[in-house]
Amino acid sequence: MQPPFARLALLLILVLTAASHAAPSTATDDGVRELEWDALIPADWDPEKMMEQYDASGLSDADPKAKAMLKKIRQVWDAAPVVKALDGQRVKLPGFVVPLEMDAKSIKEFLLVPYYGACIHVPPPPTNQTVHVTMPAGEPYRGELFDTVWVTGVIRVERFNNDMGDAGYSIDAGRVEPYQ
Repeated sequence: MQPPFARLALLLILVLTAASHAAPSTATDDGVRELEWDALIPADWDPEKMMEQYDASGLSDADPKAKAMLKKIRQVWDAAPVVKALDGQRVKLPGFVVPLEMDAKSIKEFLLVPYYGACIHVPPPPTNQTVHVTMPAGEPYRGELFDTVWVTGVIRVERFNNDMGDAGYSIDAGRVEPYQ
């Protein structure tokens, strides 16, 4: 397992790379707005600039200063702002499935995350890069951990907390389909 600073650095690289290379959102013929993950990040929230105030050079992971710095960074990450204008829109968003409740291969709810391994191998993504997805009653998603999917439904700006990770958004899924 990587030390906390190495995992946090990897996470920042993944989020910043996704945000800087993503295509703008588009609307489909049925009025669904197809989003990329950067659409969930407010334009004025710059995690890279936030990280400039922290200098971890010369600190070991065991250093109390490093642990305190990591705690501060996690607090900012966990309080990441959301895009309130998305609330109530019909959207389609790609991502990876992190099941929260599971009965064999029948998943009733999951976190949708922007990159493989999120919430498991590295610190969870910021809350504005995590979506809590609930399936319709009696229609669970039939799949596995880290399946790559498109989720279509109405997005809500609402906080969800779980041991697997916190989310700043939720979607009651109308449709979950393989990403192709």
